[in-house]
Amino acid sequence: MTTDELREAYLDFFVSKGCVRRPSDVLVPNDPTVLFTPAGMNQFKREFMGLGDPNFTRATTCQKCIRTGDIENVGKTSFHETFFEMLGNFSFGDYFKREAIHWAWEFLTKVLKMDRERLTITVYLDDDEAFNIWHDEIKVPASRITRMGEDDNFWPAGAPTHGPDGVCGPCSEIFYHGNGPKEVEIWNLVFTQFNRVGPGQLEPLPSKNIDTGMGLERAAACLQGVPTVFATDIFKPIVAAVSDQLSVKYDASSLDGIRIRRMADHSRALTFCIHENVKPDKQKQGYVIRRLLRRAVLDAYQMGYREPFLYQIIPTVADVMKRPYPELQESVKRIQTVVREEEEQFLNNLENGLKRLNDTFSKTKAAGSDTFSGAEAFVLHSTYGIPIEVTESLANDQNLRVDMKAFEEASDKHGAISRGTTEAAAVFATGPLDTLKKSYHRGSEFLGYETTESDSEVIGIIEQKNLADSAQVGGTTPVALILDRTPFYGESGGQVGDLGEIRGEGFVFQVIDTKKDNDFTIHIGNVVEGKVAVGNRAKAVVDPTRRQAIRRAHSATHVLHHALHTHLGKHAQQAGSKVEPDRLRFDFSNPEAVGRDRLRLVEETVNQRVLLGEDVSWSTMPIEEARSLGAMALFGEKYPDIVRVVKMGEFSRELCGGTHLDNVGQVGLFKIVSEESVSAGVRRITALTGQAAIDYVRQEEEILSEVAQSLKVSPAMVVDRVNTILEEIKTLKKEAKQRKAEGPSTKASPDELLASATAVNDLKVIAHALENVSPDDLRQLIDVLRRKVGTGLAVLLASVVDGKVNLAAGLTPDIVESKVLNAGHWLKDVAPVVGGGGGGRPDLAQAGGKDPSKVAEALEKALAHVKAKLQG
Repeated sequence: MTTDELREAYLDFFVSKGCVRRPSDVLVPNDPTVLFTPAGMNQFKREFMGLGDPNFTRATTCQKCIRTGDIENVGKTSFHETFFEMLGNFSFGDYFKREAIHWAWEFLTKVLKMDRERLTITVYLDDDEAFNIWHDEIKVPASRITRMGEDDNFWPAGAPTHGPDGVCGPCSEIFYHGNGPKEVEIWNLVFTQFNRVGPGQLEPLPSKNIDTGMGLERAAACLQGVPTVFATDIFKPIVAAVSDQLSVKYDASSLDGIRIRRMADHSRALTFCIHENVKPDKQKQGYVIRRLLRRAVLDAYQMGYREPFLYQIIPTVADVMKRPYPELQESVKRIQTVVREEEEQFLNNLENGLKRLNDTFSKTKAAGSDTFSGAEAFVLHSTYGIPIEVTESLANDQNLRVDMKAFEEASDKHGAISRGTTEAAAVFATGPLDTLKKSYHRGSEFLGYETTESDSEVIGIIEQKNLADSAQVGGTTPVALILDRTPFYGESGGQVGDLGEIRGEGFVFQVIDTKKDNDFTIHIGNVVEGKVAVGNRAKAVVDPTRRQAIRRAHSATHVLHHALHTHLGKHAQQAGSKVEPDRLRFDFSNPEAVGRDRLRLVEETVNQRVLLGEDVSWSTMPIEEARSLGAMALFGEKYPDIVRVVKMGEFSRELCGGTHLDNVGQVGLFKIVSEESVSAGVRRITALTGQAAIDYVRQEEEILSEVAQSLKVSPAMVVDRVNTILEEIKTLKKEAKQRKAEGPSTKASPDELLASATAVNDLKVIAHALENVSPDDLRQLIDVLRRKVGTGLAVLLASVVDGKVNLAAGLTPDIVESKVLNAGHWLKDVAPVVGGGGGGRPDLAQAGGKDPSKVAEALEKALAHVKAKLQG
């Protein structure tokens, strides 16, 4: 039986037992207690807590999972995987142990036709009920049923003694003994029947649940008679693709065989995660993905491969998994771009990391130590991606040991970013909305698609994170009102929440934000008049102008998505968005910058669609029907069984829960204001619609008009004039650079100027006019003269440039110290002659003037000033 056939056989079997087949949850759920979905039960947490639909009591799934606790064992053992699929059947206060055990046995022995003699059972040591069902009803001999303690047959492991408090229960495991795997646990039946309230204190739950999990790949290995999951029909093509890419023959028993299996596993995990828009990063899920990718690249590196290769495996993974997950095919190019860029970056880091490692080995030995720094080992691990076991292995080769205690301390400090909470107490934590859900299990009814006003009832008030009976004016922190029905849109799908007002008899509540949680719409704000209480009738009114601006921006994102597909290709998939009043931010997959010309085409296509004014409509339908119609979905988003499809003309169909226009023409004007990179393979467009777009264009026009006036040309000629000015500046800079290299531009050399000096007492005084010399060159020439003479020199130079007079004066240090002359005072006396002014330091000063005809007179004044100071 193939893996795909096994998956369908399992799900069909439990559907026949009355279970509702539900799709897999996303790998990164909206759940702060876990990084990735680790098991099939996670999407049913509320049902297990009695907070779900009371009519939904049985389910079956094949859940995509990632577990990171045993990453280092992947490839080394027969059954450890990072990404895997978990088959499960669940009961929420419906069937219990007898049905769970009987159905498991029926499926294994009658549907899969496993030999009963190859199956053994474990039960919790004092679970006589389970033991008796297996022994007396199923007729499994006692010799094949083992009673085990709480660390092996209780969930969570060790809960009765060690905790945590909360929902828990015994479990029963089924093992297969075959020709392929010698012994493998293929199915775990968890009977959640207790609430732990203290050490050894287990209280029966009023509603007992069933949570089972069968590892798909493990069961497939048993049925196919192979010793490891990597030899199943799902994994063999991926393993072969890795070995072919590296040009290495796969030998299962060799060290390279372990590495190839690990690369095959990691490539599958990367494909599914990046498909759901989880990218390599420095924290949380991104940190885990980066670690997997680097581990795989390092394996190839240690086998002598120095080029990116992992991205070449992605098409094989998508092909092998296409029957249950056909959507992977659409993401292959995008995933490859992300993987390749990360590979290239890491290979560059790796060279530097190994160099640092070898340098540290040398320094450690030179210091006479036999211990490699644990902190340094962690830097190599976290910054350069070199796993600790590789550092240990290479250190061993150098007769060094790694300080693992220091490494673990550094790792623990950093570890919170790569671990999620897995304790049952956290997994089943409840809040005020969970309490409210018991009375209103369907949550708040949303009316905002049809109206911006509604008559409602206040069914909940949350203040200081707790349910309250009332709230009144004067509170110091915002409170939350929950209504039975509301026109307010709670922030989700990238669209911001609505603002507005909720009024009732005796109160006014100002809504400053709206969120969604647990199927409720949360109106966050302040009581601005009176007192509001649970049970009050109210009128909820959304700010209609703001809502319309949000609708314009949201509808524009759909048109933009279509335009990107038109001009870039279908790979330009949406990777996220932010929709605000008349402003949108749209992230999409693309390996390179869009470019100005294509960006203009994208903008034109959107505005052409706006001009056509095609109708916008929406309808609800089963998700499979929506996909068959070609409706686009955001990868990594969890959609319900019944979805809302927004249709624009005949050019766009998308799954979307946001608010939209009635007609595309209502977008008004669409204007792209920026395009930039967000991360590897992801670009971002920021654009404006409606009034914001008009205001932006008007502002640009005003700026252009002001520039045109400054340049004294028409707006149409601004570009030509600016280009001309830039060329002039370029020429002037070139000339200035050339003059600087040649020295001051002057008709008189320093020696000639010194020869023209006038003797006044013991000083030499130069008062001279030069042709077309800049102020900088005048100062530079004075410095040359002062250095040349050293002492006893006073210089005042004049030059006319573009009809303006430039003056500069300088004194040697001995004159400044004597305080007989001051260059600043000298110029203040001379500059008025040429209609100007200026000043500066005692040793160097400069001035300007407006009257070139008076230069000779100014120089006479300069000489007279010195004589007056020295002879007066």
